[in-house]
Amino acid sequence: MAQTTYSELKRKEIINVCDGARLGCISDLELDDCTGLISAIVVPGAARFLGLFRGPEELVIPYCRIEKIGDDVILVRVENAPVK
Repeated sequence: MAQTTYSELKRKEIINVCDGARLGCISDLELDDCTGLISAIVVPGAARFLGLFRGPEELVIPYCRIEKIGDDVILVRVENAPVK
């Protein structure tokens, strides 16, 4: 797998292959303390007031749920993901 920087990852849109929903873009990563590898990606919750404020709900997607990382999108398989 080619190396990818965090700034490149956070520009990619997350798409759920289960229903085709756009989940947003990566806001954070969870790393494994022992290996330093990515264990999950974090997508912010739905926007609240005029799209300016986000709710405290974040969608944490385990790395094993990533199907494909493309040039513009990241395809994930998440059952029952919240719709924005």
